[in-house]
Amino acid sequence: MHMRSIAIVIVASGLLLTAATSARAAEIEIPSALVKLLEQVEVPAREAGTLEKLSVREGAMVAPGDSLGKIDDRTPAFDRSKAEIELAGARKLAASDVKVRFAKKSAEVAAAELRRALDSSARLAESVTASELDQLKLVADKTRLEIEQAELEHELAQTAVALKQNDLATAEHAISQRQILAPLAGFVAQVLKQPGEWVEPGEPIVRILRLDRLKAEGLVSADAFDGSLMGRRVTLTVTQGQKPVQYAGKIAFVSPEVDPVNGQVRFWAEIENADLALRPGLHGSLTILSDDGEQLTREEPASR
Repeated sequence: MHMRSIAIVIVASGLLLTAATSARAAEIEIPSALVKLLEQVEVPAREAGTLEKLSVREGAMVAPGDSLGKIDDRTPAFDRSKAEIELAGARKLAASDVKVRFAKKSAEVAAAELRRALDSSARLAESVTASELDQLKLVADKTRLEIEQAELEHELAQTAVALKQNDLATAEHAISQRQILAPLAGFVAQVLKQPGEWVEPGEPIVRILRLDRLKAEGLVSADAFDGSLMGRRVTLTVTQGQKPVQYAGKIAFVSPEVDPVNGQVRFWAEIENADLALRPGLHGSLTILSDDGEQLTREEPASR
């Protein structure tokens, strides 16, 4: 009885192993895949003005943040200089409390004069006239109000610093808007404007192609795969110099639609192209590798 139980367990395990093996997705061969650009951008002007300088030529490689050119920025540069001077003056005024200290000292003197006059009038009647006392009280009240005014002006001077800082930041932003920078690493495929030309906001100046990562697009029969293709590793094979060259990648897009005529699904895979040998427009064959439990995620770079 015990031996029969063991045999049943062994048979059951074999069935599970067979089921797991059959559930694993097999390789899929795609005879034709087209290499396309994954990213390209036409870098626009962000402000109107004369294109003062162009820093790149067609065929150049650029990195993110590289300068491509500059629009005339003399007007905002003047505004920046003015704002810097005004900010320096505002900071000096904000740092100085001379008026506040002078107003407080004046108030102390006026209060002392009023006390002496009152003491004198108390000791000797009519030594100080009522009119003189009224005048001294007015001066004392005035000096106390001058303290409030001086403190208010000091607060306003500090507020003026913030306003001048904002003016400076606005001028610097206007200058930065006239700098034309590369938004991504890539190949300068086309220069659309030349120095001296007038450009409007949104008007393209340089076209950049990303070549270090491309995509291979193809069609796969909906019946050829069971489950999701997302994240499946692929191998792209293209002929270069009469030799087949392979590139590794991963599937990053699978269309949810099935073509009703041919029953195919469009997909594309991201392909690493670190040495820039692979070119958009080439055709090749693509193999979707078997699902071996080691699929790449979208964040992981595929390697050649």
